[in-house]
This record gives sequence, structure tokens and C-alpha cells, in this order.
Amino acid sequence: MTDDSLNRTPLYGLHLELGAKLVPFAGYAMPVQYPMGVLKEHLHTRAQAGLFDVSHMGQVILRPRGDREALDAGLERLMPVAVQGLAEGRQRYGLFTNERGGILDDLMFANRGDHILMVVNAARKSEDIAHLKAHLADVAEVVPVTDRALLALQGPAAEAALARLVPDVAAMRFMDVITAGSDFGELWVSRSGYTGEDGFEVSVPERHAEDFARALLAMEEVAPIGLGARDSLRLEAGLCLHGHDIDDKTTPVAAGLSWAIQKARRAGGAREGGFPGADTILRELAEGPPARRVGLRPEGRAPMREGIVLWDASEGGSAVGKVTSGGFGPSVEAPIAMGYVPTECAETDTRLWGELRGKRLPVTVCALPFHPTNYKR
Repeated sequence: MTDDSLNRTPLYGLHLELGAKLVPFAGYAMPVQYPMGVLKEHLHTRAQAGLFDVSHMGQVILRPRGDREALDAGLERLMPVAVQGLAEGRQRYGLFTNERGGILDDLMFANRGDHILMVVNAARKSEDIAHLKAHLADVAEVVPVTDRALLALQGPAAEAALARLVPDVAAMRFMDVITAGSDFGELWVSRSGYTGEDGFEVSVPERHAEDFARALLAMEEVAPIGLGARDSLRLEAGLCLHGHDIDDKTTPVAAGLSWAIQKARRAGGAREGGFPGADTILRELAEGPPARRVGLRPEGRAPMREGIVLWDASEGGSAVGKVTSGGFGPSVEAPIAMGYVPTECAETDTRLWGELRGKRLPVTVCALPFHPTNYKR
């Protein structure tokens, strides 16, 4: 089963009851799949609604010590993303960067009026909290949220399902956030997720988490979904996984995340630069990066997984890059992958070769995402 040293989410007992296969992930015992299996879980989420336990993620409140504007300005100095000007009730994708322009973590942050709520990656939450405390101590109280679970409900039927319990969610747009009263305590709801589908992430008081999950799972269109399908869904959506597709050596521009850098933070913007790695990132925005993240379509049926080396010729030639995420895409019914290649090899339809078990197999550079996104704008 699992090592007793692993952390358990508030839904651990429910996972066991539902027959989940548990695996270690970011220090937690997490469900990788349920009896339905990864393939069917993936397709169910695309067609109806999947419920994911993401309670291992870090939830952090930033509460201003005085002036809220000082908090916004302070947080903006840690990211190439605009914090100032984010409307109350809205959420934004953010990136902590280092002095080389590398990505320390990617995250979500929401303007909840008198404070900011952040959701950070499970494997990075202790480092992120230390980072925030080190740089924002003068302007914010950094409060890790330790008494709430986090669930993601994803798929085209997610709105109809969640609205039975929380009617106000029906009016939300992509990246809206609300606080809603419910039979399960105060819920913090964002219309977001990491599958490419419409859906929600819901922070629920720990003591009510299992009842809330059971209420959703009692609905015909909702099924429990594990980490296996979560990974294939986000890969089809062309979304990065920190520690794999992005890390502290990868710049946002190389990663294809330039869209997350608002005009105000770019050259000539009202608040140009002023974040870690600004020289590198602004230069790459202007001139282009030396390498880029691309979509890859292997020929044949063999998946090309993380670590596979990419070559510019079927024999001889040079190693030009590597795969950072790869597997089988159930919705596109083909192997898919992402990886980094030199900018001169990043054009769509460029032909490369991945070395798989000592044999080079052809792979074609393609546009991302592999599967259309279905967010409610």
C-alpha cells in the first residue's frame, strides 16, 4: 500500500473505500487511479465531470499588514506578472522567477478583497512559503491554510453538478473567484483547473470535505479521477508541469508562457521589469529565446516519455533537445509529447527523431494544445 510516513489528505479514507490505487506524490499518499482505470477516467472527464482531490496543493493567504497597495507592489516584485490592477473576485496565473529568469514555481493568486489567496504546487509549497515570508515580511502576514481541503471538479457537466450544491457558480466566468455559504461550510470557489476543460477548484473546510465529495460523487455525471488521468488531461491541454516542463532553469518565454506577462510589466510598460530575472526575460521577449517548448507528435503508436533525447537526423546528426512530458492522449487517440528544442527547430511540421530503446523514431513538431480547451469566458 503506502508508507506510513506519507501525508494523507482529508479524503484518504474515501479513496480507500472507492478502491483507489495510492502512490507517493509530493510527500502524500495520492490516488493515481480508481477501478475505472486511467483511460476511462480521462474520457469521462472530457465527456461529463471528474472529481479530483488536489488537497496536497498549498493554499496560502497573504494578509496586508497595512496598505493593500504595498502588498500588491511587493508581490509584483517577485513575479513578471501584474498583481496591481487585478480586480476583486478575479484570479490570475503567476510565476515566481529567480535572478536567471528561471521559474521557481507556477501558481494561482486571487484578489479576495482584503487579502490575496494563492494556490501553489505541492512539491514547492514549503519553499514558496519561505520565499514569501523572506520577501514580504514587512508588508504581509503569510498564512498557510492548514484546515481546508481542495477539490477540483472538471468537465462539461461540472457547472450543472456543482450548481446543485452552490447555485451561485452558474454565473461565474473563467478565473472568477467567489466565497459561498453552503451545507458544507464556507466554500472558496474559483472557475479554473488544469485539464483544459471548464470546471472549478473548491476549497472546503477539512471537517466537511468528505461529505462534500460524497455529495458530488452521488451525482450520475461525477466520477472520482486520479493523478494518472489528471496528467494525460493536462498534457493534451498543453499545460506545463513544474519540475518537468518548467523548472528553475526554464524561462517563461522559452516555456511558451509569455501570455502570462502583462503589457504593464514588459518593456515600455507602466511597471516595466523590477522582478527577478527581468533582464533575461525582457531580452527574450524582444529577441526570442534560444530554445522553446513545443508540441511533439510521435509517428506510430509508441509513446515518447520524459527524458527521451531528440535528434535532428535519423542517423548521426546532433542531439537537439529532449522530451519533458509524454504519453498516450486518450482524446486524440495517439501518442503525444512536449519538449524543448532550439528555436530554429521549433517551427510547426519540423521533423525530428526521438531515440527510443536505441532506435530513432520520427516525431513532428506541432502546435499546442493537442485538444481544444473549453473554458467559459
